[in-house]
Amino acid sequence: MAHVVSASLGALGPLLVKLTGLLADEYGRLKSVRRQIMPLRYELASMEAAVRKYSMLEDPDIQVKQWISMVRELAYDIEDCIDIFIYRIGNGGRQSGFKDFFCNTTRQLKALGARRGIADQIDELKARIRHVKELKNSYNLDATTCSMSSHIAVDPRLCAIFAEETNLVGIDGPRDDLAKWIVDEKVIHSRVLSIVGFGGLGKTTLANEPNIRKIINDLIYKLPHPDGFTNNSDIWDEITSIAKLRELLQDKRYLIIIDDLWCTQAWSTIKCALPENNCSSRIIATTRIRDVARSCCPSYYDCVYDMEALSDLHSEILFHKRTFGSENCCPNTLKEVSDKILKKCGGLPLAIITISSLLANKPVVKVEWEKVNKSIGSTLENNKSQEGMNSILCLSYNDLSPNLKTCLLYLSVFPEDYTIDRDKLVRRWIAEGFISEECGQCQQEVAENYFYELINKSLVQPVLVEFEALRVLDFEDCEGLDEYDMHNMDKLFNLKYLSYRCTGISKLPSGIVMLGELETLDLRDTCVQELSSGIVQLIKLQHLLVAVGTKIPNGIGVMRNLRVILGFNITRSPVAAVEDLGDLTRLSELDIYLDGGGPEEYKRLEQMLLSSLCKLSDGKLMSLRITRYGGSLEFLDSWSPLPFSLQIFYMSSDCYFVNVPKWIAPTLNSLTYLDINLTELTEKGLLAVGELPTLLCLELWLKTGPKDRLIIVKDMGFPSLREFSISGEAEAYVTFMKGAMPRLEKLGIPCLVSVATTYDFYIGIEHLTCLKQVIVVLGTDGCAPSESKAAAAAIRNEAVVNLNHPTITIFGEPRDSK
Repeated sequence: MAHVVSASLGALGPLLVKLTGLLADEYGRLKSVRRQIMPLRYELASMEAAVRKYSMLEDPDIQVKQWISMVRELAYDIEDCIDIFIYRIGNGGRQSGFKDFFCNTTRQLKALGARRGIADQIDELKARIRHVKELKNSYNLDATTCSMSSHIAVDPRLCAIFAEETNLVGIDGPRDDLAKWIVDEKVIHSRVLSIVGFGGLGKTTLANEPNIRKIINDLIYKLPHPDGFTNNSDIWDEITSIAKLRELLQDKRYLIIIDDLWCTQAWSTIKCALPENNCSSRIIATTRIRDVARSCCPSYYDCVYDMEALSDLHSEILFHKRTFGSENCCPNTLKEVSDKILKKCGGLPLAIITISSLLANKPVVKVEWEKVNKSIGSTLENNKSQEGMNSILCLSYNDLSPNLKTCLLYLSVFPEDYTIDRDKLVRRWIAEGFISEECGQCQQEVAENYFYELINKSLVQPVLVEFEALRVLDFEDCEGLDEYDMHNMDKLFNLKYLSYRCTGISKLPSGIVMLGELETLDLRDTCVQELSSGIVQLIKLQHLLVAVGTKIPNGIGVMRNLRVILGFNITRSPVAAVEDLGDLTRLSELDIYLDGGGPEEYKRLEQMLLSSLCKLSDGKLMSLRITRYGGSLEFLDSWSPLPFSLQIFYMSSDCYFVNVPKWIAPTLNSLTYLDINLTELTEKGLLAVGELPTLLCLELWLKTGPKDRLIIVKDMGFPSLREFSISGEAEAYVTFMKGAMPRLEKLGIPCLVSVATTYDFYIGIEHLTCLKQVIVVLGTDGCAPSESKAAAAAIRNEAVVNLNHPTITIFGEPRDSK
């Protein structure tokens, strides 16, 4: 399968980078090192090119797959050998200069045992490389891959084109929507409908047209045209073909369906050939890629239609029809296991049809069905009766770049039905060596782009593969780790990702400080409250996530690669360590804690924290979260220069800012999330926050309300705000004027009934045209139950009038007495 190829590329890529680096640095100046390594790199580069060529094949020959598997295992062994070689001759990389390095390295290479051991291993690997190369030539694999044309696979979607309407399930709603869109003659402009969804959802069934090769010329042949119109069509270039098709369609009303578009460039070319003639023409395109769907529909008149999976009811009907011939014939003994199988199919029509076709030819016995349920994953590869399912999955998979294939396959290391955290996944990709810097983007940015590209391509079914190299060690949620011997942790010199999250450990293994390649250390929700001083030796660490209240280690300023720090307690840490935070200029996310104020030492720590934050303002700081109970955060008022890159500011505290800090609003033009405590919300303060152009979420915690306990949100500011909430001790009444917060979707506010009575309980919900959800907390002190009920009824009536029909939840509403 293609996953063998992609796994091999994932092994060869990092190895070639490592060998290139080895030849470029001080090790490469040693003749013996270059003599050993250069031939390895040349041969592996040639193999990598061959594997990359084979990765373009949809279904490699079995001999090719076997050869690629050998290459993969060879790459892993070579990388292990190189890592051990670097580790032994480098002695941890502690030489003070090249002279010391050269002397130490020469001395170690002359040590008989070490030299013979490494040399023997390299000689053995060279012999294996020659053997693998000879196998490729002796089996003539290149000729084999080029000549595999006798077996032509039939597109498994073909049957969807000619399916009888009576056999279709769950298509009524989408079909009616499509028909209504096509016959709408009020719109005379040409319109485009993009049907988007993962392979096997039924887009072809809905569109009812096969994938078209050489689309423009095929369209010309299918349209009525004068005799001789297509003469010499075999020599037409692209421009001529486009001109000919436009000539045919110029004064006609046309409906054209283009199935399975894969790239925006293809659509751009096709669109040039379809003239806008104001004849109410319609174009339907199906695709698996959301960006392609959006590119097809730039106009107000166009539409992107999301093809959804079948509902549970329709899935069951389709499954029973295909398996038993009727939707009501499933035996009770098979009901439970059939539900399990349907859950695995996830509403995907092709999966349901494939599995039901398999079961229809098996005995109607629960034991047999249980076997199918347990082996669905492996059956997709081993059972030829499921070739259709495999083919559909491979259509999406084969379109991926080699790097994306490797990243997708890595998802298989997680358990079935496991919710994968995005940040954890991209860090592990980086640690495994799958990600390289590209076009000025750091590894983190490239990995996140890969993540979103996989989502964009609707790929939700990863292909299984096994990874052998230990760069990632994740103990999250493991119990009883104290019972295991971890004294040999320092042996894992290639480890890049280490997580003890939610394990309850209280002390880290001493060998962790020797993990010089470590990039992520996750100690959240553990009992570790202090890190050893040696932790600062981990200068490649990028993500340091510690338990809440942990002290900052002295010397942290040398860890210049740190990008994310979570959990440190400032007031329990040494002053010098707090000062060192300012040297971490690559820091993008900082989550810290402060204890209550009082002693002068606390004041000193506050000033040192402020000094560090001022230094970070010139860097890449995008997120700051501060938790403090007792004391104040007013020292932040002196923050200068301002952190213009800051996107998130969050405070969890029992202290309040008197006014909206000037360093926040209206200064921080990149701020998207603001959670802040205020003594009082003034009109001036609300207007200042409203000037933040990119603010998406605003959460205010108020100690007291305005003097008249009325908050009026006017029709200015907040151009991007999606969520707005007011909480705290203050009792207030909020009302919105027409045009206020034009994009607000989620609202949470208090409603002081005694003040609301004066304004007939009017809030102004009807003016919030994008509103989806409303939560109101009634303040009922000094009010009769009838007034509170009247307030609740008035709020619900406003929600009904709102054209977006938001859901509404009201707390504090009196219950009817029984």
